[in-house]
Parts: sequence; structure tokens; C-alpha cells
Amino acid sequence: MDQRTKAALKKDKFVSTTTHGLEWASENRQSVIVNGGILLAVIVIVIVSAVVYNSRSEAASVAFGAAMQAYQTPLAQPGEAVPPGVTTYPSIAERAKAAGALFQAVVDKYGMTPDGQNAHYFAGLTYIEAGENQQAEETLKKVAGGWDSNLASLARFALAQLYHNTGRDAEAIDLYNKLSAKPTGTVPYGLAQLQLADLYQSEGKADAARTIYANLKDKDPKGAAGMAAAEKLNSSSAPALPQQ
Repeated sequence: MDQRTKAALKKDKFVSTTTHGLEWASENRQSVIVNGGILLAVIVIVIVSAVVYNSRSEAASVAFGAAMQAYQTPLAQPGEAVPPGVTTYPSIAERAKAAGALFQAVVDKYGMTPDGQNAHYFAGLTYIEAGENQQAEETLKKVAGGWDSNLASLARFALAQLYHNTGRDAEAIDLYNKLSAKPTGTVPYGLAQLQLADLYQSEGKADAARTIYANLKDKDPKGAAGMAAAEKLNSSSAPALPQQ
């Protein structure tokens, strides 16, 4: 087969393929247009969603920062002159209520963003500081059931402290045990165990507390939890000072 024949065959094949392609496109013109339109719409939706999400995330970050600023505002000291333009609060409870309202506003408007989730947790803390224990429990339980394991652990940790402070030690112990069984970066095993031991100590269960301290000391002698446990053991074994 000479070169001219081969070239002619290639040309005929190309023409045939192109012709069939054009015929298919012509016959399926409506389908091609619809599918192309759907693909374009999906791309537009993805782009717009990303732009909207980024914009909302930035706004959430600004609002969360303002709430944190209020939460960290210094308290007014009795007899201390407050400079003009400086905001202060007379008590922890008053500051917590003011900051809590700002955190809740972030939750209501930007609850699906990371800063919105963080604001939800801090709203729970401000309820505790304001003495609104029922609202604190409800809020922290919602955060504890969230998808972010680190934030959920912090919420459970705060709940355990709330339960202990309100005379619900059995529920607090249960939470500390669960946190110990599934430690996270925010609430590691040692921290949960130290809090559990401290709780036992406050209940007068010194033997149970010492057992936990000893285990922590043996498992991680050079770690923060192990060294803290060693200090607790040393202080508990020190002889009591004579009564004057």
C-alpha cells in the first residue's frame, strides 16, 4: 500500500468519524445543551457558594473577635478611675452576660462556620459564669454532640465541672471517665484523670484519688500530668502542721 493510498484512507476515516460526530450532536442537540447547561450551573453554584462561605467566615471571625474582646474585658476595681472610652464591668456575671449575648449572636447568624461553633462553646461558658446553669447545660450539651471532637471534648469537660459544682458528682465522674476513654488534643487523658482525682479528693475518697495520681505518675513521669500527679501525692503524704 503506497503513501497516497494510506493518506486517502486516513482522510476517509477522519471524515467518517467527524461526520458521525456531527450527526450525533445534531440528533442529540437538546441533550447536549441541557447537560452543558447543568454542568455550567453546577460550576457557578460551587463558585458562588465558596465566595459566600468565605465572606460569611470572615464576618463570623470579626464578630467572634468582638465577643472575645468583651469576654476578656477587665473588671472595674472599687475606687479605681476608669479612663474615658474604656469599657469595664462591675462583676464577672455582668461581663459574662454582655459577652454571652455577643457569642449567641454569632451562633445565630454564623452557626455553621468554625467561629460560629467556637462561639457556641463560649456562650455555654458565659452562662456558667452568669449563674444560668440550665442554659449552660443545654448549650454545652449541643456543643458536645457536634462533629468537632476537640470542641465536643471541651464542652464535656465544662459540663463535668458544672455537674460537680452543682452537686451532681455521679454525672461528672461518668463524663471524666468517658473523656479518659476517648482523649483528644484539647482534653488529653491526663487532664481528665487529674480532674477525676481532684473530684474524688473533694468527696473525701483519698484512696481513689491517690490511685489515680500514682497511675499517672507511673505512666508519664516527665509529662505535665505525671508531674502534677507527683506533686499531689507529695502534698497528700506530707504530715499535717500542728494546731496552734
